[in-house]
Amino acid sequence: MFRVLGFWALAIALMFIAGHMYTQAGLFIFQAILFVVLGYQRLTEKTYMYLFGSYMVISFCGMVAYATFVH
Repeated sequence: MFRVLGFWALAIALMFIAGHMYTQAGLFIFQAILFVVLGYQRLTEKTYMYLFGSYMVISFCGMVAYATFVH
């Protein structure tokens, strides 16, 4: 499933590049690489769920902080 997330993150990064939004594209390319690397690890399903849950918490906190303080 992490490989699928990597594919979609790369697709979003390419759309950001087409829209000349290079900072966001760089973030999504980094996420795509991270997801694909994690997808090829031989971890337990429970570990994958913990990784995905922590990723969601960090990304939501980052979006809220960006929306509150930066934008």
